[in-house]
Amino acid sequence: MPTPSPSVLPIRRLTPRDLNACADLSEDRGWPREEHKWGLLLSAGTGYGIDDPEGGLITACVVTEYGPVGRPALGAIGMVLVAERYSRQGIGRRLMRHVLAEMGTTPLTLHATPNGRPLYEELGFKVTGRAEMVCGHFTAGGLAPAVSTRPATAEDLTTILRLDEEVFGTDRTHILTRLPAFTDQLRVAEENGKIIGYAAAWPNLDNQVVGPLIARDTEVAKALITSLAAHTDMQLRTDIDVRHEELLTWVKDRGLASIAFNSVMTYGISELPGDWARRYAPLTVAAG
Repeated sequence: MPTPSPSVLPIRRLTPRDLNACADLSEDRGWPREEHKWGLLLSAGTGYGIDDPEGGLITACVVTEYGPVGRPALGAIGMVLVAERYSRQGIGRRLMRHVLAEMGTTPLTLHATPNGRPLYEELGFKVTGRAEMVCGHFTAGGLAPAVSTRPATAEDLTTILRLDEEVFGTDRTHILTRLPAFTDQLRVAEENGKIIGYAAAWPNLDNQVVGPLIARDTEVAKALITSLAAHTDMQLRTDIDVRHEELLTWVKDRGLASIAFNSVMTYGISELPGDWARRYAPLTVAAG
């Protein structure tokens, strides 16, 4: 029998059992496998994909919803991938149209590569910002930030959740409560006993990804990055909102180099909720 056309194969929900197939798909497109990140996204979000009759996945993506269960205030789309042998056949477009239909009136956001941006614009997404990926070995220098930081404790979680909802603009409890198990480091910044920022660093291949990074101001963000770097020998990687020019200049002066730019895009809203001035870096561009 001839192999069915991908255009008629069903789109189904993915589960954590599809982790290896998703990692294989990443590898097929020349991306790192990133199994640790896929595990988080498939457990905290909703995956969509099409099975390849010959084994594995033809395409996949994950949507992470934020806000009240059943009435999400925001959905973040990430890890949109199509197997190389099925590329340029409209499969990514079909998957995205399915996701848009499933999400209904829920506002959406995503980080688009230059290659992916034209498709998303065709579907109605608008560019509302940019993020710069930087990576490298952090070298401390100059005056140490005069902000106190320490490892987060279980008792801090309620305060972190409250601060994050204020800054991010909607509730991320189901993601943030996974951070202690997902990350290598979770640290807070304090002033007079009050938490004024927090940041995490999680393992990804040969580096540690810094994110989320939420801080009252740039000095607090610097202190959190410095404290994370002091507790690892690995390279740091993060995606910083380009409006935070001072922080970007500072991390580059300390050894991190620009790797890529992504367009921050939205659908159904003109800009992201929350306070961008205190939101320095996402948990991952795949989840916002």
